[in-house]
Amino acid sequence: MSEQPGGTDPDDERVEDRAELLPEERAAGSADPEAQAAAILAESDERVADPEGTGATSTQTISSRPEPA
Repeated sequence: MSEQPGGTDPDDERVEDRAELLPEERAAGSADPEAQAAAILAESDERVADPEGTGATSTQTISSRPEPA
């Protein structure tokens, strides 16, 4: 993405914001919160860009579940 006025990259800001661990993440610990945040956001962006394609392999979407018989 392009930099915003003031020289900040929106992706860097998203990673920085997401790197602030949630309480359950804090309890579990994280060796590298920024790398964890970048991976979470990349997976999220992929699901947003291709919900049908990624839904087939996700364990968290209804589309990944078999149709009832």
